[in-house]
Amino acid sequence: MSTTIQKSDHDIDETVTRLASLKPFGRLDRVGAAPRGKEASWIDSLPESSRIRLEKYGIDLSQGYPLVPDSSEIPTFVDEAFEIRNKEYPYIERAKNADPEKKALFGAAKEVKDLTAHIGTEIVGLQLSDLTDQQKDELALLIAERVVVFFRDQDLSPQKQLELGKYFGQVEIHPQAARVPNTVDGQDIKGISVIWQEYQRQRSGLRLTYKNSINGNSQWHTDLVHEYQPAGITHLHNDAIPSVGGDTLWASGYAAYDKLSPAIQQFLDGKTAIYRSAHPYVDRQSPLSGPKFIEREHPIIRTHPATGWKSLFVNRAMTVKIVGLKKEESDILLEYLFGVFEKHVDIQVRFNWQPTKEGLGTSALWDNRISQHNAVWDHEGKQARHGTRVTSLAEVPFFDPKSKSQRESLGLSLD
Repeated sequence: MSTTIQKSDHDIDETVTRLASLKPFGRLDRVGAAPRGKEASWIDSLPESSRIRLEKYGIDLSQGYPLVPDSSEIPTFVDEAFEIRNKEYPYIERAKNADPEKKALFGAAKEVKDLTAHIGTEIVGLQLSDLTDQQKDELALLIAERVVVFFRDQDLSPQKQLELGKYFGQVEIHPQAARVPNTVDGQDIKGISVIWQEYQRQRSGLRLTYKNSINGNSQWHTDLVHEYQPAGITHLHNDAIPSVGGDTLWASGYAAYDKLSPAIQQFLDGKTAIYRSAHPYVDRQSPLSGPKFIEREHPIIRTHPATGWKSLFVNRAMTVKIVGLKKEESDILLEYLFGVFEKHVDIQVRFNWQPTKEGLGTSALWDNRISQHNAVWDHEGKQARHGTRVTSLAEVPFFDPKSKSQRESLGLSLD
């Protein structure tokens, strides 16, 4: 009897492994199985401006582009994906070292322009690749205060983009996402993701049409909320930009919190929510039960370690439920909170990546701890939009009950 049971258990384990090897789940906003490894290459469709930039800085395109991890390199089970970064990693909040007046950063710029009252600043006349550590610290503080900061006319190599990302924190290396090839002249450059919606649409089955333009990055979301230490500063550099369209919107979590009534603020302070990954995996114990996501519990109101301001930390794409509430209660409240970001245009900024000089690109750096963003797919793939992205992971999220809201801290009206 014992022998039979052991054999049965072995057979079950073997069946689970075989089923999982089929990789039955891709992202749920895609149709069909996405190609992997060399099969995923779309080198012939790479925009010319992107090719010129990549080749200029020694990126090897001979094995195809973008690099998509082979199926054998991707975690199969949700428990193993969960463990990839499941321990606290040392984090330095660079903004805490900055001069509050940002004299080194602003003094070197030709112009500093606030694009709206509450969110978004553009810096003119500086190259990100040339920043000193003091200027990087001041940039981190500016991002923490203004949520997103823009730089046009950038001559920026992927390597320098990665270097800046590592200065801000541990760079996330996504186990599934398309990325720039891993090495340049033997140097490891893992961690540079490719943002190329037309590739995702035509090569990987992303459901994007005019009637269904809210998918992939074209919906309100915050990056990597399922991480033990979620995303801090993300840096997207676009090297192929449509002449019309292809904008991106950001919304401020600080301002969203200040939109709430004092009663709702008090109710949410100290509460936590469940956040899930964008990519699904297989449940080892129940492989046929459908896709399972990595889930983490974080404060729904976060305190930013540099500003000390409270921020509403939710997003429609990946916030599952508020802990301690019944599902129907959580659903109603979350729907309202999502709408605070999405409906209040006075706490949003819409950025057009053009104009930029020929041969140069435009960069946006934003803080995921205090924002949502949404890429507008109105160009419908008629002109290329391609970029490289580096995301630096930040601290383990926390709520400080002594922290203040942005408007309270700045002495602005709370009405």
